[in-house]
Amino acid sequence: MRSIWIIFKRELAAYFTSPIAYFVAFAVLLLCGIVFSNDLAARNGSQATDGAVVLVYLSQMSIFFIPLITMRLFAEENREGTMELLMTLPVKDNAIVFGKFLGAWAYYTVLLLLTLVFQALLIWLSPPDLGTVIASYLGLWLFGGAAIAVGMLFSALNENQIVAAFLGLAALLLLWQADVVGTVLSNRGLAEFIRGFSFQSNYIYSFALGLVRLDHVVFFVGVIASMNFITVQIVESRRWR
Repeated sequence: MRSIWIIFKRELAAYFTSPIAYFVAFAVLLLCGIVFSNDLAARNGSQATDGAVVLVYLSQMSIFFIPLITMRLFAEENREGTMELLMTLPVKDNAIVFGKFLGAWAYYTVLLLLTLVFQALLIWLSPPDLGTVIASYLGLWLFGGAAIAVGMLFSALNENQIVAAFLGLAALLLLWQADVVGTVLSNRGLAEFIRGFSFQSNYIYSFALGLVRLDHVVFFVGVIASMNFITVQIVESRRWR
């Protein structure tokens, strides 16, 4: 646990010394602010406010900015040769992976906390359904953890951060659109199986509606666990190269 904590603090500190982290935070708040103001203008005081609207859009935006968060986690270490140095230390490979993952997830959590300003404004103007808001935040937090685990996997496979970001983006887009792929297949069993891997279905059709379903929680936790496990195997394989 001490090794994980050390790696976690190192990675979290690295985010707040990187201009990309501040650019991402600025872009997230700007886009969420635009969505928030447009939604309020469209309702024009005649409809009840919905605190999940901003979060649904944020889930879609996460597909594009999370690869920017994860691209440097291993790719930068691989390119600069510091990964080999890190592996000579008395730190287990799983501690390296989990420490980096938790650092990225903590930064993502900070981004989510920043969006609470929009919920505070809604409560002041016209209180939304807080149950739906809480469920949406929980789902988006798990969603972000799963997306980070996917992006980190591709960072571990590359030395080029741009390539890692591109591959992570491509994988997340496929996972987001998995339910669309499922609708065009004639084999219903296969279609349902593929749709089960959809990030969109597992978030928008449950958490964003205020429903916390155990199977969707298990899905995101399963993605986090499986992607981190594969990443650990990739890191361990470097010891034998």
